[in-house]
Amino acid sequence: MRINQWALILSLATVELFSPSAPIAAQSTKDDRVVKDGAVVSLQYTLSGDDGKTIESNKGKEALKYTQGKSQIIPGLEKALAGMKVGEEKRVKVKPEDGYGPINEKAFQEFPKKKIPAESLKVGAVVVARGPEGQTVPMRVHQINEKSVVIDMNHPMAGKTLVFDVKILDIQSAAAQQPVNPAQPAAPPQPAKPNPPK
Repeated sequence: MRINQWALILSLATVELFSPSAPIAAQSTKDDRVVKDGAVVSLQYTLSGDDGKTIESNKGKEALKYTQGKSQIIPGLEKALAGMKVGEEKRVKVKPEDGYGPINEKAFQEFPKKKIPAESLKVGAVVVARGPEGQTVPMRVHQINEKSVVIDMNHPMAGKTLVFDVKILDIQSAAAQQPVNPAQPAAPPQPAKPNPPK
């Protein structure tokens, strides 16, 4: 009888141990990846002006991918992203000096009116010019005079405070992004040349 009591106690303990209601220790899946120099970061963002109006966004589109510390994005945003983790969100306010710079008065230049296409002869129109290395340079019509046109060659966002709502989607090491070149196969041995008949 005493043996049966122990058997019952052991069986109850076993049921409690393997019962679905018993808490199971969950394995931690902590993501320690952070934005740091050399990291390849995938980013979702919405850019607004200081007035709250949206300028552009990549929500629902392809993520913006850049390498931290390589000056591929404006300095104020890059600095604010340092230390963020995957899934983290932040609002970043970037002043002109940390963004596209203040408005440069020397970037306003006057051109003869006849050199500007007729359809672009209105204030605010964008004129595309070719740079010295063949790159396209967008410029805006700032003022139209009787025989000349004043062109503003500042970046369209120069002098503006920018507000970024960002979310870190992924962080990879630069090494993980480099394609691995497979080892070159050894060259096949050259067939032996027969000796010419004597």
